[in-house]
Amino acid sequence: MIVSAIIAGIIVVVLIKPSMKIRNNLSRLGPEAPSLAVDGKTYRDLNKNGKLDPYEDARCPIDERVQDLLAQMTLDEKSGLMFHAMIGMNPDGSLVEKASMQSGPTVTSEVVAVKLMNHFNLLYGQKPRVMAEWQNRLQKMAERTRLGIPATISSDPRHAFSNNLGANLPPGDFSQWPEPTGLAATRDEALVEEFADIARQEYVAAGIRVALHPMADLATEPRWCRINGTFGEDADLASKMVKAYIRGFQGKTLGPDSVACMTKHFPGGGPQLKGEDPHFSYGKEQVYPGGNFEYHLIPFEAAFEAGTSQIMPYYGMPVGTEFEEKGFGFNKQVITGLLRDKYKFDGIVCTDWLLLTGFSLFGKTLIEAKAWGVEDLTPSERMKVALDAGVDQFGGETCPELLVELVKAGKVTEERVNQSARRILREKFKLGLFDNPYLNPDQAEQTIGKDEYVAKGEFAQRKSLVLLKNGNGNPVLPLSGKPRIYIENIRPEIARHYGEVVADLEKADYVILRLSAPYEKRKGMLEGMFHAGDLDFKSPEKDRILALLSMKPAIVDLYLERPAVFPEINQKCSALIGNFGANDSAVLDLIFGRFEPSGKLPFEIPSSIQAVEHQKEDLPYDSEMPLYPFGHGLTFRSHS
Repeated sequence: MIVSAIIAGIIVVVLIKPSMKIRNNLSRLGPEAPSLAVDGKTYRDLNKNGKLDPYEDARCPIDERVQDLLAQMTLDEKSGLMFHAMIGMNPDGSLVEKASMQSGPTVTSEVVAVKLMNHFNLLYGQKPRVMAEWQNRLQKMAERTRLGIPATISSDPRHAFSNNLGANLPPGDFSQWPEPTGLAATRDEALVEEFADIARQEYVAAGIRVALHPMADLATEPRWCRINGTFGEDADLASKMVKAYIRGFQGKTLGPDSVACMTKHFPGGGPQLKGEDPHFSYGKEQVYPGGNFEYHLIPFEAAFEAGTSQIMPYYGMPVGTEFEEKGFGFNKQVITGLLRDKYKFDGIVCTDWLLLTGFSLFGKTLIEAKAWGVEDLTPSERMKVALDAGVDQFGGETCPELLVELVKAGKVTEERVNQSARRILREKFKLGLFDNPYLNPDQAEQTIGKDEYVAKGEFAQRKSLVLLKNGNGNPVLPLSGKPRIYIENIRPEIARHYGEVVADLEKADYVILRLSAPYEKRKGMLEGMFHAGDLDFKSPEKDRILALLSMKPAIVDLYLERPAVFPEINQKCSALIGNFGANDSAVLDLIFGRFEPSGKLPFEIPSSIQAVEHQKEDLPYDSEMPLYPFGHGLTFRSHS
């Protein structure tokens, strides 16, 4: 009986206490905004005062609206603006009111009604109607806050093939395109802008108004785990791609139909010591042994020219440079000296995620704070350093109360808070969120994953494919007729449209393998998501592949998430294709000549691990005797 009573008591605590807390949270909210009819037009009375304030009036200049709203805001409300938290949605589109491993630690009513936050990085969410309905519920809750400030929703990339949930999201019903490296492989700026314009339309239909991309970083260190998010290692190529990308998302100027770009990771991730990533303490050092710091700024200069609305500094800390050895999010010489003063950037600077407090759930720390160079400081002290450096917003954090305490203690001035608040509010007004943040679920279903958009993505997948090798003197591709094919990692129902699929290798005319670039499997919730470490195939899997390639003429397609090391596979296979995110049909269309290959490598393919180790992290195309050089790519009219 005692045990049963204890269990019953636990159940009461679990089931009743959260609901009481939620009711307390919701009790802080007021009514929905009533409508006001003025000069034949209808406006929302967001502060519920019975009159049309300038910030509620779409006819007023944006600067006037910003100043009017800022003058009405409390310190708590201004502080809430400066935090950009992760948020989830329930599968049915309802608001998350209970922390979980899937939805994260964010309880919606707490961050909106209590912490007065209104910038959220959406986790998950793939079904168009559900996303739109969830967003409308969130905006209705935001409308019930004292001033009715609407929520701004952001997202990591969700249009490609990457399966790293620490940096990307699966596309779900959105159109699917190659990774940015694949877009770069097309060398087609118009195609990149068209992709970004289509992605913009799908984002807007889902209520996503800030893209936590593009990555303007350069892939000069081949072991880095985030290469597939870049446009390769060449600064000029990356600059053209970045500019086209931002134009497609934002338009010529930021407006109600735009998605604001948070270009990252200033002043250029990529030259990571031995390729390790600064998501982790052992990868916090960013090095420039080739003295090539300014080369990595070139794509960001293109982003500034294109008018990027936001910038995200990276986690890494520069080592052996003129800059202080602090993570870029804490680095005043970089954010104020370089970004603000030299480049005159006056948009929003948002830190990368979890610089202050890390990630905890149910009292257990799952991810450490990325406070490189200031690890010994408290979260409040780190916040002050970042604010002094020039940061406007804290990514992934939910602690505006710490900022309020800093101001009340006289350690940060309210005018400093106002500087950031103005920038943040200005963007909300430009995006039209104050005038109408609500979505049409029917429109979301009609726009996201539209047949035309899917077809464009399919075309881009094919155009991004790089034919690396085609025979040894005599071309093997394209295959003709309906040969007998032995396949691996290809869906048989797709392959049967191209050839006769056989299970017995002895009966095959050709072997067609789809492989992925190798990586080291690492432990840890976050580390397991990032594909890092050595780039070469290991035995016994390498031996199995080579034996297979020796038995029949073989065509290998390799997903180049990073520049893999595969000289033996290259030697043994009859033909070789590099892909950067492409489905089975796209690859088989190339193999069987239904699409002419035209892609060019966005980075070098090294010939050995030793060559990789001898490269300098900050220099492009400095691999000794690369297996395939930057820009390599055959057509059916050329072969090797």
